Amino acid sequence: MENTLTRPATSTVRPNRLVELLLADRHPLTLSIALHLVPGALVVAAYLFLAEPFVKAIDYPVFLAWAIALVIVLVPLMFGLLWLGRVRTGRYTLRTVAHYRDRPISRGKIIALIAVLIVWMTVVSLALVPLDDFMFGNFFTWVPFEGAGGSATTYIDGYAHSQLVVTMLICLPLTGFTLPLIEEYYFRGFLLPRIAHLRWGAPVLNTVLFSVYHFWAPWTVLSKIVFLFPAVWLVWRKHDIRISIGMHPGTCLLMATIGTIAIILGVTP
Repeated sequence: MENTLTRPATSTVRPNRLVELLLADRHPLTLSIALHLVPGALVVAAYLFLAEPFVKAIDYPVFLAWAIALVIVLVPLMFGLLWLGRVRTGRYTLRTVAHYRDRPISRGKIIALIAVLIVWMTVVSLALVPLDDFMFGNFFTWVPFEGAGGSATTYIDGYAHSQLVVTMLICLPLTGFTLPLIEEYYFRGFLLPRIAHLRWGAPVLNTVLFSVYHFWAPWTVLSKIVFLFPAVWLVWRKHDIRISIGMHPGTCLLMATIGTIAIILGVTP
């Protein structure tokens, strides 16, 4: 009888099927839709069951609750991308997971392009506030979230100045930069390249699904599609994620900083 103890060791462990699907160069359409939308559903769940009760208990604006809910979901999502990088390379990295990071556009052109897109996103998003108001008033008044409404200030209305200042200072580095940055690495760096085989349909689908992913503000879907699409299309066309990183976190940081300063100085309406 053969001595099994002397047999050479062989690996019979098969790679995890889900990990294989996630790291594949192409994502099936159903998987991609799920990966775009599930994080949004998790944000809403984190808000309802964890963040909102906590923030109400300390009597702070619900804007802080949404920031906490986004942190609960997006920070682990970022670590998940890094873990996928470790599966592929043996170390925690985004290099083989998030694509469009080879910087094909020159520094001067990328700076100019980002500046134009920041102006575009800022002006167009503000110009489309009446559209958000219309959509909310006619189709989404049933949304149960406290502070829901077309105006960006509804989430902070009715609180003391000191509470608003603390809330904005806490949220500034989060909703103003870090969380939008994670969204860009996930939605544009990880998901968009894996549906690039859809050709022009890739930036369209990515923009629409990213807009819908904001389940906490469904009345803003149309306006988000309008002001986000140019950057998403350019990322897909030029293979340079710096375009959307510059526009999205850049604009959020600009507007959040202005809003925070206005609240500190007491010049808000």
